[in-house]
Amino acid sequence: MSKTLAVVGGGVIGLAAAGRAARDGWSVTLYDPNVGSGASWVAGGMLAPLSEGWPGEHELLALGAQSLHRWPEFARSLGIDVFSASGSLTVALDAADAADLRTIAEFVGQQGHELEILDRARIRELEPSLAQNIRLGLLAPTESAVDNRALVNGLRAAASSVRFVAEAVTDLAGLDADQIVVAAGAQTASLLPGVPVRAVKGEILRLRRRPSAAPTPTRTIRGSVHGRPIYLVPRGDGLVVGATQYESGQDTQVTVAGVRDLIADAERIMPSIGEYELHETAAGLRPTSPDGLPLIGRISDRVIVASGHGRNGILLTPITTDAVSALLAGDTLPEAKAADPARFSDWQGKQ
Repeated sequence: MSKTLAVVGGGVIGLAAAGRAARDGWSVTLYDPNVGSGASWVAGGMLAPLSEGWPGEHELLALGAQSLHRWPEFARSLGIDVFSASGSLTVALDAADAADLRTIAEFVGQQGHELEILDRARIRELEPSLAQNIRLGLLAPTESAVDNRALVNGLRAAASSVRFVAEAVTDLAGLDADQIVVAAGAQTASLLPGVPVRAVKGEILRLRRRPSAAPTPTRTIRGSVHGRPIYLVPRGDGLVVGATQYESGQDTQVTVAGVRDLIADAERIMPSIGEYELHETAAGLRPTSPDGLPLIGRISDRVIVASGHGRNGILLTPITTDAVSALLAGDTLPEAKAADPARFSDWQGKQ
């Protein structure tokens, strides 16, 4: 008899898990009223676990690095080119940020990963469109970025044998399936009461390069302005600029203040960005856990959760897919142990 699986949520995590399960022999139904329309459609697509490393966050760094290593094969399995940048460069505008970059370089280097500190001359050589007053740079040559919308479309095409139901699930008990994977992003807590996943709003801009404007950087550019993180991620026709961060419930409206800050901060990093066309503004809800690690694991004999990825949903898609596949096969993926939801014992006790 066919094994039946219900996947709740059609973002990159749900689509990838559904497609893999179908190839593994499951009869899969995916429930989502608007597949790929949430945070996955708004994301910057950065694959940057190394340049975001910080002392003490060993488990997050290890999980991200493991997933980054899986990305080339994962992308090949889709049969399309989803990469939009190779390498990432984090820049410092002041002495405090420069000190932070040196801290990151030391910590991440101690974990065996390749990072390089760059001086002003080297930064100008690699990315001449960046501001001349940048003090220091941190180059991560093995990091990259993907076109999130090409990824969504590719995952949808790869899930050709999955049955899609354009409905919102409100009660897992009503699903007629042997197994259930909850990959509902910011809506996860409404399906699993007490689950420690909350929505964090993030706004982004999509810019198109005009013929008169400076060329886009070839790498993902990251930095901080007045304590606000900012990133510029190359796309074929321009840049994605992000992202604000607000604790605002289910609000997905783009604010004037958010757009203002993103443009002002981006101009500090790349002054010529003002010549680009403001093509789109958008906001999404990142599903965020209390400790920054996702929740990937079995919470009952029938239900698996794959949520809480925060800003790292696209980065962690390959390792999450492998972990869910292992769980459905009655096994676990050792590399994803840190994401076991059992670490939140108080919540587990209520299930």
